[in-house]
Amino acid sequence: MKRRDFLKQSSLAASGLALANILPSYTYAGLIDESLPQYKSLFKIFTNPENQYRPFVRWWWNGNKIEKKELARELRILKEAGIGGVEINPISFPLRTDDMGRRSVEWLSDEWIELLRFTLEEARSLGITCDLLVGTGFPVGGDFLEGTERSQIVVSAVKKLKGPLETEFSLFDLYKEADPAITNPYSGRTLEMLEVKLVPDPLNHMDEVINLSDQIKNGRIKVSVPKGEYAVYALVKAEGFMSVIQGAPGGMGPVLNHYDTAAVKKYLNRMSDTIQQKIGPLAPRIRSFFIDSLETEGTNWSSDMMSEFKKRRGYDLYPYLPFVLFKIGSMGNTTGQNILYPVKMGTEFKKMMDRMRYDFELTKAEIFEERFVHTFAQWCKDNNIKSRAQAYGRGYFPLEGSFELDIPECETWLKYGIGEDISEEKFLQYPWHLGRGNTMINKLVSSAAHLKDKKLISSEELTNTDMVFNESLEILKIAGDQSTISGVTHPVFHGFNYSPPEAAFPGWITYGGYFNEKNTMWPYFKHYTDYRARLSAILQQATMFADIALLAPFADQWSVYGAQNEPFPTIVSPAYQALIWESIHQNGNACDYVSERVINDSDVKKGFLTYGKRKYHTLFLIEVHSLDTATAEKLYEFVSGGGRIFCIEATPDRSTGWTHYEKRDLEVQDWIRKMQTYPDRFVFINKPAADFMGWYKTIQVKYKITPYVKIQAPKTFVTQVRYQTDEAEIFLFNNSSSKHSTSLDITFEKNVIKHKQAWLWDAVTGKRFKLELVEGRLRINLGPADSKLMVFDHDKKGNSWKNSPLSRNNLTELNSKWDVEFRHYDGTVKKEELNKLTDLKKLPAYSHFAGTAIYRNTFELTDVKNKEHYLNLGTVYGICEVYVNGVEAGTQWFGRRIYPLNGLLREGVNDIEVKVVTVMGNYMKTLKDNVVAQYWTNLKKKDQPLQSMGLVGPVTVY
Repeated sequence: MKRRDFLKQSSLAASGLALANILPSYTYAGLIDESLPQYKSLFKIFTNPENQYRPFVRWWWNGNKIEKKELARELRILKEAGIGGVEINPISFPLRTDDMGRRSVEWLSDEWIELLRFTLEEARSLGITCDLLVGTGFPVGGDFLEGTERSQIVVSAVKKLKGPLETEFSLFDLYKEADPAITNPYSGRTLEMLEVKLVPDPLNHMDEVINLSDQIKNGRIKVSVPKGEYAVYALVKAEGFMSVIQGAPGGMGPVLNHYDTAAVKKYLNRMSDTIQQKIGPLAPRIRSFFIDSLETEGTNWSSDMMSEFKKRRGYDLYPYLPFVLFKIGSMGNTTGQNILYPVKMGTEFKKMMDRMRYDFELTKAEIFEERFVHTFAQWCKDNNIKSRAQAYGRGYFPLEGSFELDIPECETWLKYGIGEDISEEKFLQYPWHLGRGNTMINKLVSSAAHLKDKKLISSEELTNTDMVFNESLEILKIAGDQSTISGVTHPVFHGFNYSPPEAAFPGWITYGGYFNEKNTMWPYFKHYTDYRARLSAILQQATMFADIALLAPFADQWSVYGAQNEPFPTIVSPAYQALIWESIHQNGNACDYVSERVINDSDVKKGFLTYGKRKYHTLFLIEVHSLDTATAEKLYEFVSGGGRIFCIEATPDRSTGWTHYEKRDLEVQDWIRKMQTYPDRFVFINKPAADFMGWYKTIQVKYKITPYVKIQAPKTFVTQVRYQTDEAEIFLFNNSSSKHSTSLDITFEKNVIKHKQAWLWDAVTGKRFKLELVEGRLRINLGPADSKLMVFDHDKKGNSWKNSPLSRNNLTELNSKWDVEFRHYDGTVKKEELNKLTDLKKLPAYSHFAGTAIYRNTFELTDVKNKEHYLNLGTVYGICEVYVNGVEAGTQWFGRRIYPLNGLLREGVNDIEVKVVTVMGNYMKTLKDNVVAQYWTNLKKKDQPLQSMGLVGPVTVY
């Protein structure tokens, strides 16, 4: 707290003492200067988080089939579950679902706006924050868009031929070949033939190309193919080519042209004006306007795209465009066909096309940033509402796209493999990164936020199309913790479906992620929301530390492969890219991504590359071959000024783009040679064949890269982040394994923790405990799915941490028969005597159980008053509640299930009852007549494996 603020508040408080006895409380409250920060200690903010820090949900208004009574009911359900905010998200009605004859309310109609007003008022009365989706579905669009206001794309069609041959093609044949195989084509799209060319295979020079475009007006293209291999290239423009994905009534139709400023402004103003003319200003009732997934399926065109290109890049791209473009498929990604689809190109010609392709990608990204992101951000400012968006996709700046947003957002998914042992080999095979909940875009978005000194970093959280009905709280925690490690400070759960209670089971489900009051885990969901709220509360007060920077080879990727659709790329280049930042964090350092623009806008001060409040002593170039000349010059300034650069697998040797590239290549090479005169600070290193974590550890030791926390025996499943406030140092350690534990042996750098007390802040309970360190060293156990939040501050008073032991002497195993009561989700109850605890999926009678299994047994103890006792349930699949002698011992929902038994035991025989709440998926697979259940659990790629369930043990008392 700043001294000036302290003095102001102290003075006001003193005045209040004199007034308190003569004024009513509401009058006194009015005297408080609301512009002054109302001071709360960091721990108070953490232990009892305000609503703004609690998780939000994406609230799907399914088909806009909404009514006031149900809207109010659902808001209260969310409030009780610990949700702090909703993102109002109108979307199409889910397939395979009975709408019970409920009618849809058209988006932006008077009726819809009244329902919105009602919702905002209800939410305000409950202290729930509201965000509002721009448009319906994604990306934004609507039937009211006209002509060039609709998204446009230019694509090429290739027909390979072998001559000599006389043949002809109708324009329809070429249109059919060119029409992109995207996810959601618009039925009203129009196609226009721009160019037709006959091209030799291979192609070495443009003067080998024969232009056939004069025949376009005839509707047919006659081709005389000389002897040899040739291809007909057609360049086709599609206008209004894509339809809004899952748009709701009033917001369905073609997607907006994001490259057209006037169209973007018209769309945004239409929405805000229509609403606000009816119900007044949306601020402060709406916190932010939200732009969902920018999956614009490869859009690349506007009426002035080529003139803008020439103005920015200095040459005319149009003659080369058919050879720059790749064939695209689902979600606008380049397809595997690009290896065989176009003609082969000579070496020099291909180099030219690669450079021109980079120039085209750069131009598109610039225009998108200027005309869409900037326009959207300014519109939000004009309406006194924050901007929130997922500013990435195909053809946008993955880092800078988030710079101008108030709340940058990324995304974290639930999928099989999270919590499991995933080898580096498997990790590298799959662009979505097996074993990780966080997508690869998360670290880029959070880095962008750090560079712009933003602490609120949002995530579309726990998106689920793989594990529907199998969302255990433990898997939510593992994926959510990975999200936090990647830089997220606030989750928006994906999602909560508007679904009336009378809807047929399991309700109206747009996507997976069965966050619903009918889920078996719902009565316990607040345990998880409390945990995430506390993490968000503390992390949003702090700044993530990083003093190492990474530059990914996006220029090379754009040149060779074209821009990828983040976070679902066809190609990750290089495949191991994410392992670099992960290995840095696994070894007690931390890093941000940077870009060439960030480097160029940085200053070099005392050996650090500084950008705003960020500063980096080390930069890793990850297989970077191409650099802008200005970047190369800045890197030389950094190295010569005391900074260090590691070049992984490649030393930059060329410039980016086409114009005057020979001259600029020489400039880049010259700067590189100058950097190489500092061999201790400009270092070439090879990537490892395996074990990136161990590889970085070797670099760390050899080059004396000091970790702020030294980790004695790093593990790939254990990682950390560090945050800072003016008064505190904050460290979060995370175990992402559902099976393995580790004894964490760590030593904090002395200057980091000097004159501070170490604390363990428990985000599950909201309590804190003093830690005793010797010479900055701490040994603490990190169990499966566990996390430890450690805070160093100036507080001194508090209880000391006492770890629950895993085992002790005088251990008693409860290996007698267990009485088990199976309370099935379907309402039936069965009782069984089990000779041995086992995974329920292995018992034919209960392999498809869902609900609560209650295990009962007894055990005998003596001398209970003079000893501490613990109960260890061993392996548990599900949420567990324990009662000892009829008294509740607590609820545990992840990792080890160890209970202290002090005050619960009696001499002699003791009764124990363990309630285990299972996931629903195994049961849902049996509902053969339930179309929704079958779709998510049994069909095609969604055929889910049976899940482990129940109390497996061994159960011990010691």
